[in-house]
Amino acid sequence: MAKKSKKQQQSGGTPATVALTAAGVDFTVHAYDHDPSHPSYGEEAAEAMGVSPDRVFKTLVADVDGTLTVAVVPVAGSLDLKALASAVGGKRAAMADPTLAERTTGYVRGGISPLGQRKKLPTVLDDSASAHATICVSAGRRGLEVELSPTDLAALTAAVLAPVGRP
Repeated sequence: MAKKSKKQQQSGGTPATVALTAAGVDFTVHAYDHDPSHPSYGEEAAEAMGVSPDRVFKTLVADVDGTLTVAVVPVAGSLDLKALASAVGGKRAAMADPTLAERTTGYVRGGISPLGQRKKLPTVLDDSASAHATICVSAGRRGLEVELSPTDLAALTAAVLAPVGRP
């Protein structure tokens, strides 16, 4: 697993790492060899990095009352769609069409990062993130994660913290 410094990221990073560098926040990039046959992108990342799955968060895109909304939840659990709708003042939520999610964020499924998206979407970070000094989220492609403080992630994405994940 390779770790890259901020300087290395400036010359060829993903939109997520470029956004982090521009914001001047502390972060660490973790790269690993992605196995396309692995059944779960998030669990694969946790295993490859040797990090507890409750510290590795997946980025999901849902449709809340017609508005695409990002949910960032631990890979060890799942997204509570009713809680997500409630967190953003909506009534109904459903998972977004994967093609629409990719086109809107600029990332491919399994590599969608909450950072550096093509279009800024409302974001909800599961409140369990605040129990950790750092968490890992996709850095914008499969096999690449970024580790940062949940406070920095919430600030950079203007995220609402709410209990939207379930075990």
